[in-house]
Amino acid sequence: MDANTALAFSLPLGLAIAALASAFALGRAVSAAMDAMARQPEAAPKIQVAMIIGCAFIEALTIYAFVIAFLSMGKIQTTH
Repeated sequence: MDANTALAFSLPLGLAIAALASAFALGRAVSAAMDAMARQPEAAPKIQVAMIIGCAFIEALTIYAFVIAFLSMGKIQTTH
Protein backbone atom coordinates (compact mmCIF):
# COMPACT_ATOMS: atom_id res chain seq x y z
CA MET A 1 0.00 0.00 0.00
CA ASP A 2 1.46 3.34 -0.98
CA ALA A 3 1.16 6.64 0.89
CA ASN A 4 -1.72 7.94 -1.25
CA THR A 5 -3.83 4.87 -0.56
CA ALA A 6 -3.11 5.03 3.15
CA LEU A 7 -4.04 8.70 3.25
CA ALA A 8 -7.21 8.09 1.24
CA PHE A 9 -8.35 5.42 3.72
CA SER A 10 -7.22 7.15 6.91
CA LEU A 11 -8.77 10.59 6.31
CA PRO A 12 -12.44 9.51 6.32
CA LEU A 13 -11.76 7.05 9.12
CA GLY A 14 -10.10 9.71 11.26
CA LEU A 15 -12.90 12.16 10.59
CA ALA A 16 -15.50 9.55 11.53
CA ILE A 17 -13.68 8.80 14.78
CA ALA A 18 -13.46 12.51 15.60
CA ALA A 19 -17.18 13.00 14.91
CA LEU A 20 -18.12 9.96 16.99
CA ALA A 21 -15.94 11.05 19.90
CA SER A 22 -17.41 14.54 19.71
CA ALA A 23 -20.95 13.18 19.79
CA PHE A 24 -20.21 11.08 22.86
CA ALA A 25 -18.45 14.00 24.58
CA LEU A 26 -21.32 16.37 23.87
CA GLY A 27 -23.82 13.84 25.14
CA ARG A 28 -21.91 13.33 28.37
CA ALA A 29 -21.37 17.07 28.89
CA VAL A 30 -25.02 17.97 28.38
CA SER A 31 -26.19 15.03 30.47
CA ALA A 32 -23.93 16.02 33.35
CA ALA A 33 -25.02 19.65 33.11
CA MET A 34 -28.71 18.70 33.12
CA ASP A 35 -28.14 16.46 36.12
CA ALA A 36 -26.33 19.26 37.95
CA MET A 37 -29.12 21.73 37.13
CA ALA A 38 -31.71 19.28 38.43
CA ARG A 39 -29.81 18.95 41.70
CA GLN A 40 -29.15 22.67 42.15
CA PRO A 41 -31.71 24.75 40.25
CA GLU A 42 -30.37 27.98 41.75
CA ALA A 43 -27.01 27.41 40.04
CA ALA A 44 -28.58 26.66 36.64
CA PRO A 45 -27.44 29.87 34.87
CA LYS A 46 -23.79 29.33 35.82
CA ILE A 47 -23.93 25.65 34.92
CA GLN A 48 -25.57 26.45 31.59
CA VAL A 49 -22.89 28.99 30.66
CA ALA A 50 -20.13 26.52 31.53
CA MET A 51 -21.90 23.80 29.53
CA ILE A 52 -22.21 26.03 26.45
CA ILE A 53 -18.54 27.01 26.62
CA GLY A 54 -17.53 23.37 27.00
CA CYS A 55 -19.73 22.32 24.08
CA ALA A 56 -18.17 25.06 21.94
CA PHE A 57 -14.69 23.71 22.70
CA ILE A 58 -15.76 20.16 21.87
CA GLU A 59 -17.27 21.30 18.58
CA ALA A 60 -14.13 23.32 17.79
CA LEU A 61 -12.01 20.17 18.05
CA THR A 62 -14.31 18.42 15.60
CA ILE A 63 -14.15 21.34 13.19
CA TYR A 64 -10.34 21.31 13.42
CA ALA A 65 -10.33 17.63 12.48
CA PHE A 66 -12.66 18.42 9.56
CA VAL A 67 -10.41 21.23 8.30
CA ILE A 68 -7.27 19.12 8.64
CA ALA A 69 -8.95 16.31 6.71
CA PHE A 70 -9.88 18.66 3.87
CA LEU A 71 -6.41 20.19 3.78
CA SER A 72 -4.85 16.74 3.73
CA MET A 73 -7.09 15.65 0.85
CA GLY A 74 -5.16 18.05 -1.32
CA LYS A 75 -2.06 15.96 -0.70
CA ILE A 76 -3.57 12.89 -2.36
CA GLN A 77 -2.15 12.54 -5.84
CA THR A 78 -4.29 10.87 -8.46
CA THR A 79 -2.79 8.89 -11.27
CA HIS A 80 -4.66 8.69 -14.55
